[in-house]
Amino acid sequence: MTFPAELKYTKDHEWIRVEGDIAVIGITEFAQSELGDIVFVDIGTVGQDLKAEEVFGTVEAVKTVSDLFMPVSGNVLEVNPSLDGDPASVNKDPYGAGWMVKVRMSNPGEVGNLLSADAYKAIVG
Repeated sequence: MTFPAELKYTKDHEWIRVEGDIAVIGITEFAQSELGDIVFVDIGTVGQDLKAEEVFGTVEAVKTVSDLFMPVSGNVLEVNPSLDGDPASVNKDPYGAGWMVKVRMSNPGEVGNLLSADAYKAIVG
């Protein structure tokens, strides 16, 4: 299982990659492996301002449906367009092609509250 060091993580198993004032957000390899085969991603929050820890969508697997939580506060700019046709890209490449949303951060300082790769790895074992 991989935990890219350049990313930050939440205890709820989201990852964030900071690109200036934009955050790219997805779920971790651990999360997708626990969920199993992902069959649908439902994110209807484009254009909305959300606070850290608010739900920005759901991911549906064969076994369950799970909420997706914002790691940082901001405005949801974009949903990964390929998820409609290929939700399994989250399983195949959770840190790359399987990204979920791009957000313009309203408080970039919140990134400092997130977990490092090592801290996240310690949580999930």
